[in-house]
Amino acid sequence: MTSILVLNGPNLNLLGKRQPEIYGHATLDDVADLCRAAAGDVSIRIEQSNHEGQLIDWIHEARGTTAGIVINAGAYTHTSIAIFDALNAYEGPVIEVHISNVHKREGFRHHSYISARADGVIVGLGIRGYAAAVRHIRDLTAEG
Repeated sequence: MTSILVLNGPNLNLLGKRQPEIYGHATLDDVADLCRAAAGDVSIRIEQSNHEGQLIDWIHEARGTTAGIVINAGAYTHTSIAIFDALNAYEGPVIEVHISNVHKREGFRHHSYISARADGVIVGLGIRGYAAAVRHIRDLTAEG
């Protein structure tokens, strides 16, 4: 299991166009390039969906086949017990990523269901947070 799954939730397909004052001008393709570079020799799969069930299906598929999951669940972070339950059924490390510092934003963004399962949480580093998460799982893979 030397692959990493990077999951992106709703509206992240609009990265670079939607609220650039919060999320910056980088696109999801830029995120993918950054993740691939950070992964080095480790295989990486990058997915995005606006549909909760699709994200859950990808988490289920990752069971027993990937070394770890990096997830930016977008707004589902704050609402989805179903994604939390799916991640609880996943045996490997999970790193939660948010481009913006959610703690400096609206109060409803301060609670994360994902954080209760995540092995690490990265917020406010822009898209560089994805690279840090990928490198961490890559390093865990090399150690294990």
